[in-house]
Amino acid sequence: MGYRVDADLDLCQGHAFCEMEAPDYFRVPKRGQVEILDNEPPDEARDEIERAVESCPTRALSIRELPDPPTHQTQEKEE
Repeated sequence: MGYRVDADLDLCQGHAFCEMEAPDYFRVPKRGQVEILDNEPPDEARDEIERAVESCPTRALSIRELPDPPTHQTQEKEE
């Protein structure tokens, strides 16, 4: 199962704690708001992303679980 990172820009105040925790996935320009560089980061980055989300003092970031994609199974025909 994958996940998605979302930002509520109404809450973001540009503290950049997320960028300090996960610079490959978040950028906060001077006097700006967070830019998410990859909204659906790999599972290997999950711990880093969670630390970044938890570090936000205004709780502007969130993680949302994505449903598994449907699987396409082929059925063998009996002869």
